[in-house]
Amino acid sequence: MQILIADDDPVLRHVLRVHLERWGYEVVESPDGASAWHALRTTPPPPFAIMDWNMPGVDGPTLCQEVRQTPGLSGMYVILLTSNSSKKDMITGLESGADDYIVKPFDWDELRARVRIGSRIVSLQQVLGTRVEQLQQALSSVRKLSGLLPICAYCKRIRDDSDYWRQIEHFVSEHSEVRFSHGICPECIEAYVNKELPSART
Repeated sequence: MQILIADDDPVLRHVLRVHLERWGYEVVESPDGASAWHALRTTPPPPFAIMDWNMPGVDGPTLCQEVRQTPGLSGMYVILLTSNSSKKDMITGLESGADDYIVKPFDWDELRARVRIGSRIVSLQQVLGTRVEQLQQALSSVRKLSGLLPICAYCKRIRDDSDYWRQIEHFVSEHSEVRFSHGICPECIEAYVNKELPSART
């Protein structure tokens, strides 16, 4: 999984990269908010980001808001990494769109645990997105009849788009997933079969 690191501290970015790569993640680095935003607009964008609060150009909370308001990025998992430790700052950061909030200096084991949680959530979202796409494709492939069908009042044939009158079962079969099995209802047995085959009477 690819993770974006957005922080203007080159030392912290380097150490974060070393740890994340050791934990099995691919890392993209950005030294400020503007370059981070550019990295997020690549195709495909990183599904996970660790952002500093105070960065040149665009700060972390503003970047979080942009992410949540942008189609294709709104599902990204974001950890806001900051030295702002007040409860008010934490609330502001989370309300801006961050999924998690970690205060500097932090414990590396705690960061690893939180990154694992985030990566599990991202993986579940990706699986869910795939399932939804498959469901939409399945629904779009379902053929159904709708609208006004011209039908003969006597023989019950359907007139198709080529002005050709066709048996109703043939028409319906071609325009839906319906398949017909033929039988005779009790009324028709009485009205037709028994008249034509007197020996069939019981």
